[in-house]
Amino acid sequence: MKRLPPSVQTREHLRQMLAEGTVDDPRSSAMLLGMQLIFEEALEEKVADILGRGYYERGEGDGYRNGYRKGRLKSAEGQVVYSSPQIRGVDQEAITEFRKTLSGRSEALEDLAVEMYARGCSTRDIEAIFRGDDGASLLSRTAVSKLTESLWEEYEAFATRDLSGIKPLYLFLDGIAARLTPGYKREAVLVAWAYTWEGKKVLVNIAPGTKESTDCCREFIEEMRRRGLDEPLVSVTDGAPGLIRAVEECLPKALRQRCLAHKMRNIAAKLPEDIEAEFKQAARAAYQAPSPAMAQALKEDLVSRFEKQAPSAVRCFLEDFDACVAHLKCPPRHRKVIRTTNMLERLFEEERRRSKVAPTLFGERPVLKLMFAAVTRASERWHGIKITDLERKQLKKLQEQQEKEAKEKNEPVVKLGSTRKEILQQK
Repeated sequence: MKRLPPSVQTREHLRQMLAEGTVDDPRSSAMLLGMQLIFEEALEEKVADILGRGYYERGEGDGYRNGYRKGRLKSAEGQVVYSSPQIRGVDQEAITEFRKTLSGRSEALEDLAVEMYARGCSTRDIEAIFRGDDGASLLSRTAVSKLTESLWEEYEAFATRDLSGIKPLYLFLDGIAARLTPGYKREAVLVAWAYTWEGKKVLVNIAPGTKESTDCCREFIEEMRRRGLDEPLVSVTDGAPGLIRAVEECLPKALRQRCLAHKMRNIAAKLPEDIEAEFKQAARAAYQAPSPAMAQALKEDLVSRFEKQAPSAVRCFLEDFDACVAHLKCPPRHRKVIRTTNMLERLFEEERRRSKVAPTLFGERPVLKLMFAAVTRASERWHGIKITDLERKQLKKLQEQQEKEAKEKNEPVVKLGSTRKEILQQK
């Protein structure tokens, strides 16, 4: 059995992590593993250049490989521990200088690690990093091409991976406006994450769109379905009309939950100051009622109390009310985590902060790199939810009910007095 180079082992660990869609070990995030992989493959390619042969190849020459030793690289994301190849019989100064040069470019390696998953890497991206202070390339063009090809494979593994292994229970869909194209208005970057039926919280997809239109959102969802993603029990969105329509069209069996954080902000914007606190308290009581029936009763009470004082706020409160209280059909312990899409808002605070400091930061690649980095970092701290056997039975029953209602909704309406032939034609 052949011994595997450390980079091959790192690649397999990373591929397994991407296939699972989650990060179980907080000490080895996808970004840190990506940096480790780049570092190890670059060092191995450098050794191949020096010796004139690859890892498994035999050849004439004075030098030979002599195992590995651990090296450490400090980065903003934490310490990267990598395996550095050792060689004997030749001058090691070239490999030592190469390692020192890369160690001083941890920020560039971080960007490259994110780029390889967010949008893929070009040969130019690689060559820009692997150049010395004098501008000369530290790797041969052949080595750069090999490294570029391997990184592109890792990107494709994430962007095209099979999603049939992810069984979403609660699917969250949201977008954030970003200046992806110079000279154009802000556009949407769409993100999907989910709680699975096993209770795990996973990142499902991240992709640029031209805007939060129905067409873009529909394509985002349909692309995930083509890759094998099951329909969830509940889909959670904000109030974007395009996203809501796309969810209703592409996920007809799923309950739709409206993000209450967005909804409460919309209501607050329409309230006079003297009744704002009282109105918001009454709205929260209705949205977070113990049961759907109680929510309806509290809704009617709010309308009777505030209809004359704040008619526009009441209309906003009533709009899409059923979607605002859909979470009340789920187990009580799950309601808090599925009634908002706030996670995405918190993740991209960093993107907004940097954009204020550097307003010229726009373009699809830099923005997506920053966003993908935020999601990857946050995934280290993601916690799942517990689902008891009783709760799973309740959820299965709710799923059966949703499927039945969706089927009845699609059944043709048979008019009284219709002949058998007319009924069959309608079906």
